[in-house]
Amino acid sequence: MELRELSWFITLAESEHVTAAAQKLNISQPTLSRALARLERRLGVRLFDRQQNRLRLNRYGEVFHAHAVRAVGEVASAEQRIRVLLDPDAGTIALGFLHSLGGWLVPELLRKYRTVAPSAAFQLRGNAADIVVDEVRHRRLDVGFTSPRPAGEDIRWVPLLEERLTLLVPENHPLAARAAVTAGELAAERFVTFPRAFGVRQILDQVCTEAAFTPQLAVEGTELSTLRALVAAEAGIAIVPESRSETALHPGTVEVPLDESGAKREVGIVTAADGPATPAARRFCAFVTRTLRTPHTPDA
Repeated sequence: MELRELSWFITLAESEHVTAAAQKLNISQPTLSRALARLERRLGVRLFDRQQNRLRLNRYGEVFHAHAVRAVGEVASAEQRIRVLLDPDAGTIALGFLHSLGGWLVPELLRKYRTVAPSAAFQLRGNAADIVVDEVRHRRLDVGFTSPRPAGEDIRWVPLLEERLTLLVPENHPLAARAAVTAGELAAERFVTFPRAFGVRQILDQVCTEAAFTPQLAVEGTELSTLRALVAAEAGIAIVPESRSETALHPGTVEVPLDESGAKREVGIVTAADGPATPAARRFCAFVTRTLRTPHTPDA
């Protein structure tokens, strides 16, 4: 069953006259009559009652007409949505990011992007690093902001910026007054941290391994705000991205600098290996790399 013939049937049902419908569709009357005959053979019923020179939808035709109108409308709606998606100025961009970037990087980039593409729309999904990369890999996301650098030849990752990681402790903790600490001093501590799929957790494990100990885990959580609250409740200490402002600190906690070269994460933009599929997403990627990358940053 062709979409074109469904459209012809709708026109015929509205005009109730083969000649008038054929003229409106700019096709011959025999062509329209043959198309109707094919449709009725496929359905196994007549769709019209013939009354002299006019046609009237019968009960089968009324049922089929209602569904045909919805089907043609859905296809037209899909075509319109795709046209919008392909519009570099007004398309929709599916953007994934680490939860911890949702409080500063993503809002700031979207605010700036509105000045060059005010009609652009975004679908935002915060998640763990491994999940963001997997969603990009399977084209469920156009673009992702993630860390650390993911592996695989089917994706492309371009570094954008570095974030320092810091030690977060309760305000009455013995380390709270220190100017800096080393990872080796944390061997006896209990940590609140993210699951292994999260980039910060992977960096924590690496830092502790280099300091020759395995971190003792008290609690695992998926939200940075929850981890900060758990530290304030003295459930453990945490290694987290450095706060962007004093207001970002949870009351009752103190950030202590980590004296470790590995206590940082490189945040990058990840796309499919051949780039995003839509012009809107490609334009956004170009804007992000132009806005955030420094001249000396090497390509991934």
